Amino acid sequence: MGISKPPFTISCISFLALYISLYATITPTSSASLQDSFIECLQRNTNVGFPLERTFFTHERNASLFKEVFESTAQNQRFLTNSMPKPGFIFKPVHESHVQASIVCAKKLGIHFLVRSGGHDYEGVSYVSQIETQFVLIDLSKLRQVNVDIEDNSAWVQAGATIGELYYRIAEKSKIHGFPAGVFPSLGVGGHITGGAYGSLMRKYGLAADNVLDAKIVDANGKLLDRAAMGEDLFWAIRGGSGGSFGIILSWKIKLVPVPETITVFTVTKTLEQDASFKILSKWQRVADKLVEELFLRVFFTVVGNNAYKTVKMAYIGQFLGEKGTLLEVMKKGFPELGLTQKDCIEMSWIESIVYNSGFPTSPLPPLEILLQAKSPIGKIYFKAKSDFAKEPIHILGLIGMVKKFLEEDAVLVVWTPYGGKMNKIPECEIPFPHRNGTIFMIQYYRSWSDNEKRPNRRIKWMRELYSYMTPYVSSNPRQAYVNYRDLDLGQNRNSSKSNFLEAKIWGAKYFKDNFSRLVRIKTKVDPDNFFRHEQSIPTLPIRS
Repeated sequence: MGISKPPFTISCISFLALYISLYATITPTSSASLQDSFIECLQRNTNVGFPLERTFFTHERNASLFKEVFESTAQNQRFLTNSMPKPGFIFKPVHESHVQASIVCAKKLGIHFLVRSGGHDYEGVSYVSQIETQFVLIDLSKLRQVNVDIEDNSAWVQAGATIGELYYRIAEKSKIHGFPAGVFPSLGVGGHITGGAYGSLMRKYGLAADNVLDAKIVDANGKLLDRAAMGEDLFWAIRGGSGGSFGIILSWKIKLVPVPETITVFTVTKTLEQDASFKILSKWQRVADKLVEELFLRVFFTVVGNNAYKTVKMAYIGQFLGEKGTLLEVMKKGFPELGLTQKDCIEMSWIESIVYNSGFPTSPLPPLEILLQAKSPIGKIYFKAKSDFAKEPIHILGLIGMVKKFLEEDAVLVVWTPYGGKMNKIPECEIPFPHRNGTIFMIQYYRSWSDNEKRPNRRIKWMRELYSYMTPYVSSNPRQAYVNYRDLDLGQNRNSSKSNFLEAKIWGAKYFKDNFSRLVRIKTKVDPDNFFRHEQSIPTLPIRS
């Protein structure tokens, strides 16, 4: 079967002209600033114009506009403080050839750059750098086309589009097609899928990265490659091997999946007092990964109340691919302890369930157009997060200690996400994401605070203490983590251009297990000079003397 052509291709004549011009040399005058030299180089190395006022932003030329653009999609305010390093300038390409030219020019001028699609990286490595003295930011937010082909059950989506835009465009064409990616509509498609990307359809269809058919990537030489041109090794690596290591993803071709016209959602909340013996929570641990794969049932832990009285609230938030009558039968047979009733169940379409699960107020449900907004439903906040994978149910004494730790803080969010279903059927080595059969549920720990927080370091310290407490109850050798919940506490590259292989072996095994070795070999082959790098990028193999 041949590889279908993406709709965003450059014509043969244009591509030839571009290919020749990419290697044109520049000789900037000694007085020219770095950004002026970069602009001159871009103009010489692409045949598609770019209006400077809409694509190029510097602090010197317009500080307020630069600040607005820099912060526009950066989700974690922790990396926007005055003490954090900022890019020398920001470039927003409006054509794929601009990305190609950016790589060529960065190499010619000795510039390090970061690439941002949605700005959701938990440690901000897509838009700030703590290991580079100088860097620039390539922001892909203007590359956001979505072309849906219902007859082919596929879609091409550019890296700067959001998951919300993708879902909305699918729903415009069909009520019975969906895609198994994340629930936050502001997630940038480019980076989201590079980490695997899970969502409410994962137990039925696996991860977003499991459902990628093709991709377009610009490599370290500025060449534009599709699946056939990049080869199966690189295609394997970019589907879950994390972003910023192998090249710049320009677009994904994804496989659409069938969804029923009617989906049922529900939320059942229990306080610590209502489940004091942890009967309900213990049963969830035993059955959540074994229930029918059409059912996705997470647990959200939050702390409610004040200093006089606080308790832990456990919200069981579910989505079932079918009508509520069938759901009630499933729950009565497999999880009657929750006490789900017909009144708890709401029937809606798949696209409406995206809005329901996104964190927006749901009474009433907002219009579907809210998915087209680039803003996160929780807003921009300061936060620290970590992740774990549970292989066995946590016993009662462990749960008691866990909720005691929760009650030490207030703005706590811990999410348990069930595995099983399709996730058990896909081999660990199918893509770099290895957390498959044997995983009962994934844990996300999340602590946020506002800009008037007096002691943010105390909040981070508490998060690390909770993580330490959970050590006996989660995976080990290695203790696994989800790369899309990036955590620099696990280790990081300390030097800007060296391979950092020995340090990376530690955190790499946590994210990728045995797949890390293959990622390193591919990285060494496709980017031997480690051009694409950040604090947790895949390293190259050390050079033997």
